[in-house]
Amino acid sequence: MAKVLVTGGAGFLGSHLCDALVRTGNAVLCVDSLVTGNKENIDHLLSLPNFEFMRHDVTLPLSAEAEQIYNLACPASPIHYQSDPVQTMKTSVQGAINMLDLARRTGARFFQASTSEVYGDPEEHPQDESYWGRVNPIGTRACYNEGKRCAETLCFDYHRQHGTEIKVARIFNTYGPRMRPNDGRVVSNFIFQALHNHPITIYGDGMQTRSFCYVDDLMAGFLKMMNSPSDFTGPVNLGNPGEYAMLELAEKVISLTHSKSKIIFTSLPADDPRKRRPDITLAKAKLAWEPKICLDDGLRETIDYLRKVVYE
Repeated sequence: MAKVLVTGGAGFLGSHLCDALVRTGNAVLCVDSLVTGNKENIDHLLSLPNFEFMRHDVTLPLSAEAEQIYNLACPASPIHYQSDPVQTMKTSVQGAINMLDLARRTGARFFQASTSEVYGDPEEHPQDESYWGRVNPIGTRACYNEGKRCAETLCFDYHRQHGTEIKVARIFNTYGPRMRPNDGRVVSNFIFQALHNHPITIYGDGMQTRSFCYVDDLMAGFLKMMNSPSDFTGPVNLGNPGEYAMLELAEKVISLTHSKSKIIFTSLPADDPRKRRPDITLAKAKLAWEPKICLDDGLRETIDYLRKVVYE
């Protein structure tokens, strides 16, 4: 039974990770400030002997015992990370420093949940890990993009300077149960609007593309990455290489929810990427990982969850 610490463990991804770690017999310490996390996501785990919750802000130092640390703490939706950009940057940068210091003290292996946002509005398509990105360092998204880029830098500096074992994963758009409705992420926004028969809002002309990975597939990638050979640090892309235009996604959601929603178009937000699709060649080769759940099946599960949230 490994001692595993998960920061951001009450969030969308963090709670699914806690589930997966508990299922495989680990002793899990879930750390979350609950600013954007939701304790309801982990209520079903609280009574288990191998699960513990601690309310804590990672911008403050933490003392704990751990053999593995998954650092997921950071607001991930534009609405949340842009509402307090200074705190977002602090969470990414000071949070990474504090957790890397803890990994250094305890000898824990450290997993950094990075993001495809490090690629910005990319000039290369699809994006592989050798691409350095095209990011506006002074834009409204920079608190998140540059915070995550800095966290990656810190991981590799701790690895080179202190010998800290690191694993860096760049997460592409992920969806599934426990997403917060109407939180600014496209899948939950579209489903929330469709369930209410409200107009589905598409930014720009709807031809910008994204790839969508179901959360269970991503969790399998997390576990494989954390437990991969120590000389494989990443960064590694984790995402579904299927590529969909926003207009196509909206039409799928309307069809699957049997909604009466109409599609409307509005102006594109600043620095919104035009294309986003992972090259997962490295993940296939090093982790024997690739997504298995198709978009329609994953959307059905997500719709069922959000329907309960909306109507119960």
